[in-house]
Amino acid sequence: MMDPKDMGRLQLSRRTFIRAAGVAGAGFVLYVHTPGGTPRAVAAVPGGTLDPTAVPKFVTPLLIPPVMPRAGTLKLPGGKPADYYEISVKQLSQQILPAGLPATTVWGYGAVTSASKRGLLIHHAPSLTIESRWDRPVRVKWINDLVDTNGRYLPHLLPVDPTLHWANPPGGDDGRDTRPTFSDPPGPYTGPVPMVTHLHGAVGVGDESDGYPEAWFLPAANNVPAGYATEGTWYDFFGSKASSRYAATWGPGFAVFQYPNDQRESTLWYHDHTLGMTRLNVYAGPAGFFLVRGGPQGDKAILDSRSGATALLPGPAPIEGDKFPPNKTYYEIPIAVQDRAFNEDGSLFYPDSREFFDGATAEDPGFVPQTDLSPIWNPEFFGNMIMVNGSTWPFQVVERRRYRLRFLNGCQSRFLILDFAAIPGVQVWAIGNEGGFLAAPVNLTATNGNRLLMGLAERADLIVDFTNVPLGNHVLRNVGPDEPFGGGEPDEDFDEADPATTGQVLQLRVVPAVAPDPTTPPQFLVLPPITPLPAATNTRPLALIEIASTYWDGPAEAMLGFLDEDGMPVHKMWEEPVSENPKVGDTEIWEFHNFTADAHPMHVHETTFEVINRQALVTNEDGETEPPSRLEGEPRPPEPWESGFKDTVIAYPGEVTRIKARFNNPGQFVWHCHIVEHEDNEMMRPYRIGPVQQGQPTA
Repeated sequence: MMDPKDMGRLQLSRRTFIRAAGVAGAGFVLYVHTPGGTPRAVAAVPGGTLDPTAVPKFVTPLLIPPVMPRAGTLKLPGGKPADYYEISVKQLSQQILPAGLPATTVWGYGAVTSASKRGLLIHHAPSLTIESRWDRPVRVKWINDLVDTNGRYLPHLLPVDPTLHWANPPGGDDGRDTRPTFSDPPGPYTGPVPMVTHLHGAVGVGDESDGYPEAWFLPAANNVPAGYATEGTWYDFFGSKASSRYAATWGPGFAVFQYPNDQRESTLWYHDHTLGMTRLNVYAGPAGFFLVRGGPQGDKAILDSRSGATALLPGPAPIEGDKFPPNKTYYEIPIAVQDRAFNEDGSLFYPDSREFFDGATAEDPGFVPQTDLSPIWNPEFFGNMIMVNGSTWPFQVVERRRYRLRFLNGCQSRFLILDFAAIPGVQVWAIGNEGGFLAAPVNLTATNGNRLLMGLAERADLIVDFTNVPLGNHVLRNVGPDEPFGGGEPDEDFDEADPATTGQVLQLRVVPAVAPDPTTPPQFLVLPPITPLPAATNTRPLALIEIASTYWDGPAEAMLGFLDEDGMPVHKMWEEPVSENPKVGDTEIWEFHNFTADAHPMHVHETTFEVINRQALVTNEDGETEPPSRLEGEPRPPEPWESGFKDTVIAYPGEVTRIKARFNNPGQFVWHCHIVEHEDNEMMRPYRIGPVQQGQPTA
C-alpha cells in the first residue's frame, strides 16, 4: 500500500519543469507563478539548438499520406479472403523542416513488396495509410530492418535509458524485460533496437498480434553481440500461437500479426510498443493510420434526415494505386499532429538527461543506483515545434466546401486543444472518435466555440465546412498548454501554447470551390445506431498514481494500481502478477481514480468502451487528491464527442472516470497511460482476459 506522503507532492515541479532552459533554442520567455512566490521568468518550451521562431512556417504543402500497397491476398482456412502486407521499419533521411534547412534522420514504416506495379514502396514518418474493409482480415509481416547496407545494426537515434524496466536485450534470455541493476549510473544503451508494432484501437485481436510490450524482436543484424536476447520474453509463445492459429511463421527480425477487422468503421493507428522504449521509438518516426471502412456501422449506413436516403460524406480519400504526388484532389484527409524539437543540423532533439526536466544532476541529488531517479528518463517532454503528417507547420489548400478531416493527437505528452475560432465563418462538426461514428453529430461551432480537446492518442473525425470562410490564408491554432495538462480552460487555468510556435498547427489556404458541394450538411446526418453494452457484471476501482522521489522535488515514476476495500491505492509495478482479470464475455466497469496532478489519457488494449461519467473526489486545500478515495458531488455525463465507443479516455486529476467495456477475447493484454513517457516508466500494467494460457511465460 502506498504511503500518503508519497502522493500529491508534484504540482510545483510539474508546473515549473521548464526551468531547465539552458538547452532551449527559444529566445522568448514566459512567467510562472510559483505557489506562494513571486513571478519567475523561464524560457518557454526548451528544445534543441534550432530556434523554432527561426523556422519558416506554412511554406511546405501538407503531405496527404498515400495508401500502403498490399503484398497480395490470402485465403484463410474456410476460404475467407484476407489482405496481406509486408512492412518494414527503416532508417531514412526526410525533409521534415522546410526546404533549405537540413533533412532529418528518422525511422519510418513502408511496404517492401507490392502486388501492384503502381505500389508505392515508400518509407516515411508518419507512414502510409493501411486501408482495410470491415470483416476482411488483414495480415502483416512486420519487419525490424534497422540495419545499415552491410547488415549491421543501427543504434538508436535518441538516448536510451537502461535503468528503467525495459526490453533490456543485453540482459540475455534470463535478464530481458527487467529493470537491471548497476553499480554506477550507466550511459545510454547503444545496441540493436528492439521493436514490436501495436495496432492502436484493434478490437478482438489475438494477444499474439496485439504488439505486447514483451514480444519485441531485434533486427536480423549480423553483428548482434553475443549473449544478447534477440526476442522478448513472450515472442516465442506468441509465435507458436500464431503458427497454430493461422499458420504464420515468425523468424529472425520479424513477426506476423493478423487483425480480424470485425469492428465498427473507425480510425486506428499503428506504432511501436516496446517495453520501456515506446517514447523513443515513436518519437523517431514509426507510426501510421489504419482505417477500417464499411459494415453495418460504416459510412454507407449514414442517412440524410431530409430524404431517408444514404448520406454522402466528403471524399474521396487516397486509394491504393494513386499516383504520388497525387493528380487528384482529396476531400477526406487524415491529419497526424505531433510535437518535435530539432538541432541546427536537422537532427531530432530529445533530452539525454533528467536535468532537462527539473534540474536534477548527477551531483545533486545523483541518480540510480544512489537514488530513485533514472538519469536519462524525463517524466514528460514537450517539443517546441508542431509537425503535421511529417512536416513542420505545413499548409493545405482547401476549397470553399466541406472536408472530412480525421485528426490524431500523436504527441509525446502534449494535450491539444484544436482551435478553429480564428477562421471566420467556419463550421466544425464532430461525427466520430476512436471507436467509430458518434451517436449523433456534434456542432462544435455552436457548443464549443469551434474548439476540441484531444488527449494523447485520441482521434477525432470532423466535418469542417469552409463554404462561408473568406478567401485567403487562415491558421488552425492550438490553445492547449505547453506543460502538463490538468483540465480547465485556456488563459483561465493555464497559459495557452506559445502563439508564435506551438500555438500554430496548420495553415489553410481557402480558394473558390471548383464545383458545387454534393455532400450532406452535417446537421442532416443520421449516424448509424449504437447498441449499448449489456449491464456490467463487475466494477474495478483502479488507481492512477505518481511516486514522488525521496531524494528530489520531482517524480520518480508514474504507476497504476487499484483501490483496496478502504479506498486506499495499492500501486503495482509492471513485473507484478496480473491483478485485472475479466472473464471471457464479461462486461465490466473500470473506474480510474486519479491521485496525480495531471490528466492521463488511459488506453485499454483489445477492446473499445463506453464512457459512463466522471465524478469529483474529495481534495485538500491545494486541490490534490489524498487517500482514501472519497466521492464528492454528482457524476457528470461524458462530453458529446465521447459518445459511442472509445479506446482512450481522459482521466482528470481529482476525479474518478468510469468506463464500461466488454472483454470477449481471451489472452494477455495491457492497459496504460498514453503519455508515452509515463507508460515507459511503470504506468502500464498487464491484464488478462480468461484463464492463464498453457505454456505462457511466468515472468
